[in-house]
Amino acid sequence: MGQTFCYLKLFCYFCVKFCFSMLRFLSFGSGSSGNCYLLYTETDSLLIDCGVGVRLLNKHFHNYGLQLSMIHNVLITHDHADHVKSVGSLSGARQVPVYATQKVHQGIGHNWCVRRKIEQPLVRFVEKDVTVQVGEFAVTPFEVPHDSSDCVGYLIGHNDVSFVLVTDCGHITDGIRSYISKANYLVIEANHEPEKLKSGPYPKYLKQRISGPMGHLSNEECARALAENATPGLRHVWLCHLSDENNHPELARKTIESILRDSGIVAGKDFGLEVLKRKTPSEIFELK
Repeated sequence: MGQTFCYLKLFCYFCVKFCFSMLRFLSFGSGSSGNCYLLYTETDSLLIDCGVGVRLLNKHFHNYGLQLSMIHNVLITHDHADHVKSVGSLSGARQVPVYATQKVHQGIGHNWCVRRKIEQPLVRFVEKDVTVQVGEFAVTPFEVPHDSSDCVGYLIGHNDVSFVLVTDCGHITDGIRSYISKANYLVIEANHEPEKLKSGPYPKYLKQRISGPMGHLSNEECARALAENATPGLRHVWLCHLSDENNHPELARKTIESILRDSGIVAGKDFGLEVLKRKTPSEIFELK
C-alpha cells in the first residue's frame, strides 16, 4: 500500500511539473498597427514587443482569462513605434523590466511616440549572440538588418523547446540562417509581395525603403529562408508583420507553400504554417 502511494505521489508530481512547464504562445497583433507577442508558462512569461495599447492589451488578456500581472519581463526587438509605443506605460504601471540592446533603449528614449519613458531601474541591457537567463527562459538576441537604431531577433529556450522570432528584417544573413536552423517554433516576417508593392500607392522612396536591404522581407525571401534552413526539428511556423496594402494572408501562404513544395517541403505535413493577423489576437498555441 505504501509503495503504491509513493508511485502515485511521484506520478502526480511529474504531471503537475509537466503542466506547469508547458510553453504557450499567443500573438496580440502583428503588423504596422502594432506588434505584441506573449510566451508563457503557468509560472513565468515574456512579452515580446509592446506596440499595442495597454487598455487594448488588458482587454485581450481578460478575454483569454489572463492578467497583465502575469507579465514578468519584456523583450524589445527595435525602437520603431509599432513595436514600442506602449512599453513605458506597461513597464511603469507594472514595474516590469524591459530587455533590449543599449542602442534600442536609447532609441526608445528619443522616440516621441513613447510618451511614458521606461524608468531607469527597469532598464535591462542585452548583447547580440550572448545568452542571458530571464526568469525561466534562456534568451539570445541576434542581429537583424533593419533601418532602426538597432534591431534584433530572439532565440528563446525553455526546457527542450526553442522558439525563434525574426521580424522587420531587410535581408537574411548567415547569422539569421543559423538561428532559423535551431528553431522548433519560428515566427518570421513575410511582409510584402514585390509586384503588389511595385504597383501599389506608396511613394517611390517608401517602396525603395521596404524592398531594400534594411527594409522588410518579401514572401519569396521568407520562403527561401525556410526552404534553405528548416530542419526536421522545426514543428511550426507563423508568418508575421504582413503589409495591409502590399500583401494578403492567402497570397503569402500560397506563395510560401509553393516555393517550399518546389524544395520538397510540404507545409502542414513537415511543419505547421499559419499567418498571424494584424489586429486580431491568435489562438493560444501549445509548444510541446
